[in-house]
Amino acid sequence: QVQLQESGPGLVKPSQTLSLTCTVSGGSITTNYYYWSWIRQPPGKGLEWIGYIAYSGSTYYSPSLKSRTSISRDTSKNQFTLQLSSVTPEDTAVYYCARDLNGLGSNYDYWGQGTQVTVSS
Repeated sequence: QVQLQESGPGLVKPSQTLSLTCTVSGGSITTNYYYWSWIRQPPGKGLEWIGYIAYSGSTYYSPSLKSRTSISRDTSKNQFTLQLSSVTPEDTAVYYCARDLNGLGSNYDYWGQGTQVTVSS
């Protein structure tokens, strides 16, 4: 059974960098052919895909967030990390990490419980 757990600060000030880590247990993030994704849900809105880091280490980001997004990994800890720079209150959301089966953002089989991040001074 694969489990994902998000961790990181719940409050970030505007213009700062949001940093969240997803710790994976029950499976390796380097196993073919999984894509380890970050997704968020702003209050009152739908899910928004942010990006992923693939089993190979390659990354792909949402075009709308690409300039501010970086996803990296620590294979020794079986973790992957999201960094979102220059945040504004519009980045307030519940942030989820999830495993994508095909890299197309349409087939997730495991999710973290989500973590609330609020951007406010």
